[in-house]
Amino acid sequence: MKKVAIGIDIGGTFTKFGIIDEQGNVLAESSMATYKHKSPDSFIKVLFAELAILRQPLEGQIKLIGIGIGAPNANAHKGTIEHAPNLNWKGIVPFTTLLSNYFPSIPIALTNDANAAALGEMIFGAAKGKTDFMVVTLGTGLGSGIVSNGKLLIGHDGFAGELGHVIVLANGRQCNCGRKGCLETYASAPGIRRTLMELMADTTYESPLREISFIKLSAKDITAQASIGDKLALAAFEKTGEILGAALANAVAFTSPEVIYLLGGVARSGDLLLIPTRKAFEENLLNLYKGKAQIQLSDFQDRNAAILGASSLVWTS
Repeated sequence: MKKVAIGIDIGGTFTKFGIIDEQGNVLAESSMATYKHKSPDSFIKVLFAELAILRQPLEGQIKLIGIGIGAPNANAHKGTIEHAPNLNWKGIVPFTTLLSNYFPSIPIALTNDANAAALGEMIFGAAKGKTDFMVVTLGTGLGSGIVSNGKLLIGHDGFAGELGHVIVLANGRQCNCGRKGCLETYASAPGIRRTLMELMADTTYESPLREISFIKLSAKDITAQASIGDKLALAAFEKTGEILGAALANAVAFTSPEVIYLLGGVARSGDLLLIPTRKAFEENLLNLYKGKAQIQLSDFQDRNAAILGASSLVWTS
């Protein structure tokens, strides 16, 4: 009977989950909406039902040995999700305790979603064999997982690596965390939408994007138009890359990674984001680090690094 782990990636919009073996093969995977659930109890009840459906075709062939979870604002020490700005559940949620009511005999581990992605890169992806690197996830929010000397950097309270909430512009955009000017408000799917709307006001570039309301506008719309040369969309990527690249140059001064991997929906735009980000990165990088640190796209753009990384919490425990 094949030993497997369940990997769960909780995002602000959707939650993805899969059944993974020790070699990183995804035997089954699915997803559900996160945003529809106003309480963690409601979410976990539906998640358990969805996992049961996912496991059913494999019954008799697999043995579940653990569950790994990646979530925003996750405290790896306590198994809690705490004050996550992009989730509907406020306060401190004892997530592993609540989930263990449905899986009473199964070990459950939880970490920050970007940390899970970093583990996925280290064990199953491009960072295999590397000891010092960073994974930056660009989706509903911006997360970062930092591996230093072969180990995840989580800090004394479990919350190290919140690059998305480094302030890049004093008194800048309002962030869901309550502060202003956080990197996440500029370099994320909602961030590039906000940038595009500002550019609509500040430029006269003609674009079909002007016909889309802010509520309906998506980062995918911006990527699609930029890929065919739309000047407004290209300007949005240029500004996003400038801010992200400078922030990553600052991050290098603290962690000295060999590689920074970009992952997530916004990163799937490829060179549209990568070229301006690398340019700003090199321009702002301290001379001491020039030529030593690189920015690359994750190998997991078409796979779920966070699911694989979350499952690796089981294999490495």
